[in-house]
Amino acid sequence: MTFKARYPKQLLAWVLAAFVVVLDQIAKQLAVSRLADGTVDVVWTLRFRLTYNSGMAFGAGSSLGPLIAIGAFVVVMFLAKSISGQPRLVNQVAVGVLVGGAIGNLVDRLFRSPGFLRGAVVDFIDFGWFPVFNVADIAINVGAALLILSVLTDSRRGRLSEGEGDAG
Repeated sequence: MTFKARYPKQLLAWVLAAFVVVLDQIAKQLAVSRLADGTVDVVWTLRFRLTYNSGMAFGAGSSLGPLIAIGAFVVVMFLAKSISGQPRLVNQVAVGVLVGGAIGNLVDRLFRSPGFLRGAVVDFIDFGWFPVFNVADIAINVGAALLILSVLTDSRRGRLSEGEGDAG
């Protein structure tokens, strides 16, 4: 098998991951520099409001910053390793986007104030009725949803093909 035949999907996953990280960090830098003076109302309940999350999703575990950072690093390494084993293009895309989102938030934990492994994640997208989030969070959720849908459709295809084998 040639390099070209084996690695295009992996390359796509890594390009998507890098794109998500760059987009996320640019958006966060803009949020930090432009939202320091206050909230910006966008449309309906959507507003941009700068917050810092030292915990997990929805602010839980704010005293566990270093453990969260180490756990995130382990998850990123596991997902990155799994890219080469993903059988379908949709899985490659899903894992690439998910890895990009995880790295985007990990960068904050590693390098933002108050210090290495204790940094707070920048969140700024606020609907008022949902926890404040960022671009990396969107990527993580989209990637996870794609993986779940892929698993569900694969299992359904498997059941359908098993049923066809029994009929013949």
